[in-house]
Amino acid sequence: MATWQCIKQCGACCHLDPAERPDLDEYLSPTELEVYLSMVGEEGWCVNFDHATRECRIYDHRPRFCRVEVEAFQDMYGIEPEELNEFAIDCCREQIEGVYGDRSLEMLRFDQAVGIGVK
Repeated sequence: MATWQCIKQCGACCHLDPAERPDLDEYLSPTELEVYLSMVGEEGWCVNFDHATRECRIYDHRPRFCRVEVEAFQDMYGIEPEELNEFAIDCCREQIEGVYGDRSLEMLRFDQAVGIGVK
């Protein structure tokens, strides 16, 4: 069974372009939406994403909507704890495909890390 995990130096989730996420106000509070929009920088990338290292500059202090945690996903998306793993994997794969492509190194690394396609 595949098990979700974040892969270092990917950053696909740091591509925050609001044009690609028209339903933000459905799962973010007004305050969170304001924070989210303030984080959108050049070409839709988060202003806290370091393109050189491909890491978040505020990782330990990132907002709730940047975290894959049971409570946050339950509150924002109505995802029950037992559904989180599969939902998070699907979300990451969709985001990685949109940012880097379905045959990108990032997708291959993610699939390998979570155990997709591994026998």
